[in-house]
Amino acid sequence: MSTSNHSNPYFEQNERLADQINDEALQNPDSPYAGKFVGIVSGRVVVVADSSDAVVRRLEQIEPDRMKCYCFEAGIDYNRVVEIWGPFA
Repeated sequence: MSTSNHSNPYFEQNERLADQINDEALQNPDSPYAGKFVGIVSGRVVVVADSSDAVVRRLEQIEPDRMKCYCFEAGIDYNRVVEIWGPFA
C-alpha cells in the first residue's frame, strides 16, 4: 500500500499498522479484519465495519482532522496488477 506522504506525520504510522493488518488478513482468512474496512486514527484501530461509508462516518465522529485518519479494505493484495479488458464507451 506504500505511497509516501512526508507532509503528514501520521501517514507513515497509520500505513505501517494498515500493512500489518492487511498482511494478517491475507494470510489468515479467519482474521477479524479479513474482508472488512478498517479505520485507523493516529496509529490505532478505531473502527472495523462492512462498508467504507460506515468507517468514514465513524472516523468523522472520532477525529475531525482527516490528516490523522486512514481507511482501507483488509485482505486485498494492493501490489497485484489487474488488467481490465473490454469495450470502452
